Parts: sequence; structure tokens; C-alpha cells
Amino acid sequence: MSGPPLRRGPRPLVLHLALALATRWAARMPPPCFAGSMPWSGAWPRSKVGRQEVRRIAAALAASGRPPEAFAAAVERALLDRDAALLAGIRAYRQHPYRRDLPAPPAVWAEGGSRLLDYGGDGRLGTVLVVPSLVNRAQVLDLLPGGSMLRHLAGAGLRTLLLDWGEPGPLERGFTLTDYIAGRLERGLAAAVGLAGQPLLLAGYCMGGLLGLAQAQRRPEGLRGLALLATPWDFWAEDPVRARGLGALLPVLEPLLQAAGALPVDALQALFAAQDPAGIAGKYRLFGRLDPAGERARRFVALEDWLNDGVALAAPVAREALGGWYGGNSPARGDWRVAGEPVAPERIALPAFLAIPSRDRIVPPASALALAARMPSALVHRAAAGHVGMVAGEAAETQLWRPLLAWVEALPGRPGGQPRRRPGRRA
Repeated sequence: MSGPPLRRGPRPLVLHLALALATRWAARMPPPCFAGSMPWSGAWPRSKVGRQEVRRIAAALAASGRPPEAFAAAVERALLDRDAALLAGIRAYRQHPYRRDLPAPPAVWAEGGSRLLDYGGDGRLGTVLVVPSLVNRAQVLDLLPGGSMLRHLAGAGLRTLLLDWGEPGPLERGFTLTDYIAGRLERGLAAAVGLAGQPLLLAGYCMGGLLGLAQAQRRPEGLRGLALLATPWDFWAEDPVRARGLGALLPVLEPLLQAAGALPVDALQALFAAQDPAGIAGKYRLFGRLDPAGERARRFVALEDWLNDGVALAAPVAREALGGWYGGNSPARGDWRVAGEPVAPERIALPAFLAIPSRDRIVPPASALALAARMPSALVHRAAAGHVGMVAGEAAETQLWRPLLAWVEALPGRPGGQPRRRPGRRA
């Protein structure tokens, strides 16, 4: 009897192998101290650190009396070991026996490809509607038994609802951000408020935080609080050149957007990989050294399965996100509009909780802190984690889940109890 099918990831595999090959090619380029190497003019290596390293290697070789060819042979052996470790890690991931088997929560509302999923909870802390990103599936918030943020919140007394966006179908492929926020999300929120029978909490993760922020400005009457988890605002805060570079890719991607009506998964994955070209290969090399039966290996596989099982992004949304958010920094500049209205965080009077991961490479802390600066009454929680690790990592319970619940418990007008004093702002 054959086993489960092999996994496809890491996606796009050809790109990741090409990046590893490019690294090998660059590393094999001989320093200027080698016979027959390219002349050094001060322009190569380009970085100051690179030029210092060239001088260090040349001095060490001269002091040791060893020929440069011995150093070149050692570099070649190291490169072969790195390539073998990368391939072993990919093979171990593809053959790992883990398969996600969490029971699916019931859908209590649906529209198009989207569903409102009910994770239960006795509701003594009220109800929360969680809004994930449009780019990846929501299962990162419901990753593993004992490693599910949504089930943890439900078990702590929050009735937990999730707006699962689903795959963009023919209708959704024509959606703009306004269609998603003022349409699909607004109707899903109305359904959730109807189920709760009272105002609820709205929590958004990453891109979902921006959607939730705009929705909270539009319809605050159905809400009692707003939680924004790793939510960007100033897309130029840390590396404006790279952000504008992503925006500049839009004309290149336009034929694909017009042909498919969406930005395909592999194209999205390539854009993410460009943020840290060596990161994917590095983590697979490390994975290959893990005990495949251990908890760390199981969590790695679960996260990679989630990453590699992405969804396409509707073409109009891709244009707004790449061209407007990254290319034009429209939120921070006050130019991002939903249904014709500028999105202005300072206009939101709701109690707010902003969780900002300190090691986030997807949403640099400076980008999220710019949002906190526009919401001076919000509680700012600095999590010692990365973008994904904060919600689904080994330390997610201490870094996010518990602090979020503590904020919920301290909200005024808490369901089922007396009002409590709201905690002060933490930087």
C-alpha cells in the first residue's frame, strides 16, 4: 500500500534551488589574492565588510604559508556540504509522515468562497472575530493540537470566530480591497455580531490587521475592542528602496495578473523569498539535522505545509497592495482609501491592542510602530518573536496568546463580570 503523496514544497522549488546555485557561484569566485582572479579595483567586493574579509583571507593565507589553491579546495568542500544538507533537508520534509488532522470547526455563515468558522468557547470573555491575511490560508492560527491560537482563545473563554477567506473564485478575482472590507468583511462582521448578540472584539493578523483596521473605522458600533497583530502601516519605515522595488515589479507582473485574474501562489512565494533569499535554504539545512520524530520537526513541517499551501491574490488587490502600499506607501501618507474614505487610525476610539514582533522580517517593527504612533491610546505589546513565531511558534502562548487574553480580561464592560481597569500603555 502506497503512503501519502510527497509534498511539493518548498515553493517555488526551482527558484530556491536557483538561489542556492547563485550563492555557490558567488562563493566560488576567487578573491583577488588568487592567481588568475579578477582584478580588484575597490568596486569588488562592493561592501566594506566584503573588502575587509578579502584582506583578512589574503593575510591569513600569507601568514600560514598555504597556497591559495588549498583555500579554494576547502571552500569547494564546504559548498558541497551545504548543497548536500539543503537537498537532505528538502527530502526529509517531503517524506515526513506528519499530516494535519485537526477536526474542522463548523461554518455558521458563508458567502462566495468565504466562511465564518466557529471554534466555540463559552463566551464568558465575550466573542472575537479573527481576520487573517488574504495572502495565506488561515490555518497558521490553528496549526497543531496544543499549538492553535484559535483553540487556545476558545478554551480560555472567548467565543472564537474566524473569517476564512477561502480561494478567490471568479467573483472574488474581481474584488478590490474595498470589496473585501466594505463588502465581504462587513457582512461577515454583521453575521458575527448577530451570533454574539452583543458587540465583539475584532482581531486582524498581518494584512488582516489592515482590513480589520479599516473595518473598525467604518463600523465601530458593533465592536468593543480591536487587536492588530503584526500589522504594517508605514511600508517605507525600514527599507524604502526595497519597498519601492516591490512596487516597481507591478508592470512586470501585469500580464500575469491580466491572464490569470490573480497573482498565483508561486509568484507570491517568490516575492516573499526575495525578502530573505538565503533564509529558505538555511532553515531546510537546519531541519535536516532535527530528529524527525521530535516536536520541533513536527512544527516545522506543519508551518511549511501551511506556507506551501497558499492561495492566489485577486488581481485588483495585488495592484493595490504592491502599487499602493509598497510602491506608494499609501497608508502612512494618508492616501489609502476604502469606499472613498481615507483610512485614519487616529479616528478610531476603540480600545486597541497592538502586538509587534521584535524579529519580524515580513512586517518590520518600525512599520507597525508607525501605526502605534497614530493610535496613542492603544496598548503596545512587544513580542520576542518573529512574524509567524508570534502566532504559531513554540513560545506563542507566552509571547502573544496570554498577553492578548490579559488585555481582553481588562477591557471595560467585560461580559459576565464587573468592569476592570484597562492596563496602561507599554512600549
